[in-house]
Amino acid sequence: MSAPMQIGLVIFPKVTQLDMTGPLQVFAALPGAELHLIWKRIEPVASDSVLTLTPTINFADCPQLDVICVPGGAGTNDMVNDEEMLGFLRRQAVGAKYITSVCTGSLVLGSAGLLRGYRAATHWTAMEFLEPFGAIPTNTRVCVDRNRITGGGITAGIDFALTLVSILVDRKTAETIQLGLEYNPAPPFNAGSPDVAPADVLASMKERLSATQPRRSDAMRRAAARLWSVSNS
Repeated sequence: MSAPMQIGLVIFPKVTQLDMTGPLQVFAALPGAELHLIWKRIEPVASDSVLTLTPTINFADCPQLDVICVPGGAGTNDMVNDEEMLGFLRRQAVGAKYITSVCTGSLVLGSAGLLRGYRAATHWTAMEFLEPFGAIPTNTRVCVDRNRITGGGITAGIDFALTLVSILVDRKTAETIQLGLEYNPAPPFNAGSPDVAPADVLASMKERLSATQPRRSDAMRRAAARLWSVSNS
């Protein structure tokens, strides 16, 4: 009998829960998988909404994972400069078969030095921050580059997870899970991307983001500077 596949998703304060719970629902239907929600300590973690998440294991006790996944959210602004988080990801990356992320989780992978020379996706509002970490920004729903698999913004997490299942097992298994979830998107509006959203909607979103973007820019600048300083030392 083969050992269960170890799949771990890190959580952190102000994580976007759908970045994590979308893939989690897919992985939960994967036969032979053991799932972990990982944080520094076993304590409730507040997401960026009303939902509070409970880790199942801490960094110290986490087994070697086959798949490590970093979701995104406003909390990534802190995680890109959190040495405890970055150290955990680097250690896991040594033995992990697949190193993955959803949304701005890719910025955390980048800050850990795990995307240098790899194509990577992220949320459209954060694409500019990938290159300073040595990644190759790729505007796609799911980006597969060797054993780095990164999803675009938030809802792309389901697409990412189904793609990964097709790689881990086969397409039929992924399609069976998709059918079980009745994942058959038919959005009521054609405004889910800056490429197709009405101009006034895009302008409104950019105005909302203008208050938080400077803090993200500063966090990413500091993280990138530290990464290259360590690499050159």
